[in-house]
Amino acid sequence: MKVRTLGRHARESIKSITRNGWMTFASVGAVTVTLILVGVFFVIMMNLNKVAQTIEEDVEIRVHIDVAANKADQQRLHNEIVQIPEVKSIKFSSKKQELDNLIKSLGNEGKAFKLFEQDNPLNDVFIVKTKKPTDTMRVAKQIEKMNYASKVKYGQGQVEKLFKFIGASRNVGLALIIGLLMTAVFLISNTIKITIVARRREIRIMKLVGATNAFIRWPFFLEGLWLGIMGAILPIVLISTAYYYAYDYLAPKLQGNFIQIIPYDPFMVQVSILLVLIGAFIGVWGSLMSVRKFLRI
Repeated sequence: MKVRTLGRHARESIKSITRNGWMTFASVGAVTVTLILVGVFFVIMMNLNKVAQTIEEDVEIRVHIDVAANKADQQRLHNEIVQIPEVKSIKFSSKKQELDNLIKSLGNEGKAFKLFEQDNPLNDVFIVKTKKPTDTMRVAKQIEKMNYASKVKYGQGQVEKLFKFIGASRNVGLALIIGLLMTAVFLISNTIKITIVARRREIRIMKLVGATNAFIRWPFFLEGLWLGIMGAILPIVLISTAYYYAYDYLAPKLQGNFIQIIPYDPFMVQVSILLVLIGAFIGVWGSLMSVRKFLRI
């Protein structure tokens, strides 16, 4: 396409936007409202996903080694665990370390357990992490069958519920975002359709004098693009401002906690780019869907 022709299409699309004031306002409003909801859901979902990943990465399998096992037996058990394909890492924790950790975790109440330092009743432990947190249950069951693995703990019952909750949350969030996007496409398509209906005679005349479908479609394509981008401006400003203050308030309070929120930069830049792209997409798609039926003469 020639630059002059493209310039003509761009001018026509801008004229149409300014000429159809209320229709433009309705279209931009439909995109704006939808992108605000999509942006808020996306920001919440991404932060929940980060928390979920942190929790998932904290899931581990604690393999209590039989007290009857000697060094050679421990090494054999270690080698068997390492050979499991899903195992990412394995760390040895002696019963002395286990007792020290217990005393430390209980604070002042833990001092009473110092009596057991001479006759430690705890087991040596292998701490196992899997490549994928969801493999934890399957790997734990494999280790349970191995010799000298007296007890295998991984939060049985709670871990399964946690993974189901995380999976359900991600699916629900994704479904909501897809639903909102489809709603936006429908709204902008119907809004732009009203402007196109008003110009259907013009389109038919252009068709009769030999204008191609592409020539007619381009101004509407660009019009939808501008409407989508315009509709993304306010959501970007509102969400970026809200997240800036939310991060400024929450980040110091969560410092040192295993729950962390995503840093403002570059997260908000990425969200802003995503909102512009989504706005442009639903604007263009809505326009093309509306004009298509009027090109059939």
